[in-house]
Amino acid sequence: MSIISESNNWALISIMFLSSFVAIYLEQKYKWAAKISGAVITLLIAVILTNINVIPASAPVFDDIVWGYAVPLAIPLLLLNANIFKIWKDTGRLLFIFLIGAAGTLVGAIAGTALLGKVVDGLPGVAAMMTGSYIGGGVNFTAVADAFHVDGMLISSATVADNLNMAIYFMILIGIASSVWFRKHFPHPHIEEVEQNGNTENGQTLAAQYWERSDISLKDIAAAFAYAAIVVMFSKLIAGFLSDTIPQSNAFLKMLNTFFGSQYVWITNISMIFASCFEKQAKEIHGAKELGTWLIYLFYFVIGVPASILMIIKNAPILLLFCFILVVFNMLFCFVFGKLFKFNLEEIIVASNANIGGPTTAAGMAISQGWSKLVGPCMLVGTFGYVIGTWLGIVVGSILGA
Repeated sequence: MSIISESNNWALISIMFLSSFVAIYLEQKYKWAAKISGAVITLLIAVILTNINVIPASAPVFDDIVWGYAVPLAIPLLLLNANIFKIWKDTGRLLFIFLIGAAGTLVGAIAGTALLGKVVDGLPGVAAMMTGSYIGGGVNFTAVADAFHVDGMLISSATVADNLNMAIYFMILIGIASSVWFRKHFPHPHIEEVEQNGNTENGQTLAAQYWERSDISLKDIAAAFAYAAIVVMFSKLIAGFLSDTIPQSNAFLKMLNTFFGSQYVWITNISMIFASCFEKQAKEIHGAKELGTWLIYLFYFVIGVPASILMIIKNAPILLLFCFILVVFNMLFCFVFGKLFKFNLEEIIVASNANIGGPTTAAGMAISQGWSKLVGPCMLVGTFGYVIGTWLGIVVGSILGA
């Protein structure tokens, strides 16, 4: 009974595009918005519009355009910098704490399923989705859900729980960054540098400084989308062939079929190989980061759309608890082992953020806090999460019997 019907495609597209613009504008204009990050603002706009019945909680255009095209195209564009050799060389410490957080997510998924598996039918599938999401990001959530054919209602409810959980956790991380107690117990050189030097320049927010105008031509746009489309095309062909070829006569072969029959696994694989083996050519495609990030902003809008408060009350409380368990394990692993191995507070925060929200939100938080030296590394490790998130999500789901 929304004001705009689910069949009014152009109105819904207009609102989705406008919302992403508003979020980016606010992030680059106001300090408070920069601290929240444009990605989270986009999600919150969608949540508000759904719950005041301006837009429907689902619509074919969201599936057709965003799930069908925007997300698959975004992955190759965002992975153009995913040189696996460079990630290992340049991110060192941050990659280590990121992988510790990923281990925490894995343990949390297994523990949460053991505790709540009898309460929610199909929870192993949700555990697989959330493992992929809380190691990589939303694109991994989609990929694993597709791989295990998770029930649509479970996907919607898990999305609601995930979004609410993620928004709350990002606020907690921002609070930790300003907490006297955490600053007392963890070194925080980046925070000290910002406080000494100030955090704005010429009245600009840190987000505006980071996303300054870049050198991009018509040829770059054409090359970026041509590259992304070709990667997706070949990935779908390979995945389809292997899905039809690999038998499913036992549990192991079924896991292999699910893994190698996923288009997202091959989108990730081909993108990573190209970025690692043809780094020079990848760098010549300017604007891929901006284009890919904008497509992910559309994705954040769409994952906020099903976040009906009524649905939370009816379907999502247990799933909210399940997602909370994963986040708690991730946070405990990051902060406990971060303390043990003498990591900086800022490194722990952005690594955990990169796990739970992906590179976009991690970079957004680093930018908003003025930790400029961590923006590149957290984008790289978060991107690495895209690489391994789908793999590990499928493995966890197979182990749990999804």
